[in-house]
Amino acid sequence: MADVATAATPDVPTGQEHKYHFNIVMSCGGCSGAVDRVLKKLEGVKSYTVSLETQTATVIAEDSLPYEKVLKTIAKTGKKVTKGEADGEERSVEVPKDE
Repeated sequence: MADVATAATPDVPTGQEHKYHFNIVMSCGGCSGAVDRVLKKLEGVKSYTVSLETQTATVIAEDSLPYEKVLKTIAKTGKKVTKGEADGEERSVEVPKDE
């Protein structure tokens, strides 16, 4: 079940990685655990950290994993993402609709 990334950033050469950073409303260990579990299973994630203390998640992703897919995966936990960045640039936190 391979996902084909069609929304890759055009100015990033293939073979590189992305760094995505999210501010997420998490009130307990269960909240951060839910985010941890979905990121662990997401194909294309090289590494990640989830911090309840700072209410953030940082994801190092393969070039083939778009920001929107990571955002959507985190949103499926029911946690609210209040801010997002892709490779240091602020991005929308509006969850894309399924096509």
